[in-house]
Amino acid sequence: MSAPLLSILILVAMFLLATVLPLNMGALAFVGAFLLGFVFLDMSTDDILANFPGALFLTIVGVTYLFAIAQNNGTIDLLVRGAVKLVGNRVALIPWIMFAITAIITAVGALSPAAVAIVAPIALGFAAKHKINPLMMGMMVIHGAQAGGFSPIAVYGVTVNGIIGETDLESSPLSVFLASLLFNTFIALILFFVLGGSKLRSGKVGGFVEEVAQARMNLSTAGRADVPFKGFGSDIYGPRDPAGDGLTATKSRTELFPQIVTILGLVALAVIALGFKVDVGFVSITIAVILALVSPQAQKGAINKISWTTVLLICGMLTFVGVLQEAGTVEYVSDGVVGLGMPLLAALLICYIGAVVSAFASSTAILAALIPLAVPFLASGEIGAVGLICALAVSSTIVDVSPFSTNGALVLANAPEDMDKDRFYKQILSYSGIVVVAGPLVAWLIMVVPGWL
Repeated sequence: MSAPLLSILILVAMFLLATVLPLNMGALAFVGAFLLGFVFLDMSTDDILANFPGALFLTIVGVTYLFAIAQNNGTIDLLVRGAVKLVGNRVALIPWIMFAITAIITAVGALSPAAVAIVAPIALGFAAKHKINPLMMGMMVIHGAQAGGFSPIAVYGVTVNGIIGETDLESSPLSVFLASLLFNTFIALILFFVLGGSKLRSGKVGGFVEEVAQARMNLSTAGRADVPFKGFGSDIYGPRDPAGDGLTATKSRTELFPQIVTILGLVALAVIALGFKVDVGFVSITIAVILALVSPQAQKGAINKISWTTVLLICGMLTFVGVLQEAGTVEYVSDGVVGLGMPLLAALLICYIGAVVSAFASSTAILAALIPLAVPFLASGEIGAVGLICALAVSSTIVDVSPFSTNGALVLANAPEDMDKDRFYKQILSYSGIVVVAGPLVAWLIMVVPGWL
């Protein structure tokens, strides 16, 4: 058996094992890289490890470490309350504020499932209380997470841009980000009107800001004894001082300082990394360490919140992809795609492969595997590289609404207790089926066929 065919079989086996069994695909990828490279290709272990993506490792660790500290010191809660305060008492804006909050959280570096885990319980709780369609609310949260997921400092964005940056292909991080942002916003608009959002225009809810603050406090202070939350004010950081001696106000100011520094740090990350083209990994981990020095208490447990499973996944997959290149698999697959004789059809096929597999497996893993395989095909110049990368990025992530994906499962798990969860599951499954069928086709029609990217 030829090395390319053997490597493809190993790749398929990895995806099947990771789908059926609770195994990290990154760990499987390291094993696959070792078996394929050392056993079948006579590569030394040093040659195999030369494919380890050190820069990407540092970036993901730095960005997720920074986000973990921001979550620990209350900055994320502060941003949530600030955004929600803009809503006032207009029920129709609740789904949109949830969409926007989740997008912002992923855009500043949180993993998509982390953002959904933070916002979904709040969103679905309000959906039940104010009679908003729960399917609309849950899917708005997921599409919001994907809308911000390809910012140049987000994990998806860093992964895609890092892979393309290692090639001679034209790259446009801004185009990839805007493609996902606009595409998911367009889907959210359709969801909003189809699932009854327009009927919410006249609805009102009092004290919405306070309710959201209470919901977030309940999540972030679970298991910690405290008095009931009293409202939007000094009580955010604990019980109001009954003696009126100003100790609580002092505590509030003390805890607010790290949050202000964190917000300034996030702004500095965007300016330095994007404006001055300094490595995102080094900048983010430097800011994270500065925040840890400013507020040592807030960084406790932050290291454990780094998404080590994602780090293992991405680093393992890209190491394996490096061995695939040595085996000639990349050229083999690309030649097969080009051999179809219809570049546009080949591009559509790639988008559908990304969507279908990602609906059951990791979107990050799909991006890490498919983009390198598409590089030689794109290098032929018959299809716009930026357009196909944008379409593939969108196609591989919008399907995370599937109940078999982490995001979809999180929404299903947070369904209100009085809801028929079996019916809700079928609704999510039906919607995800529509997305898998129509999403890649629409992305291809908009981003690839016109040839403007």
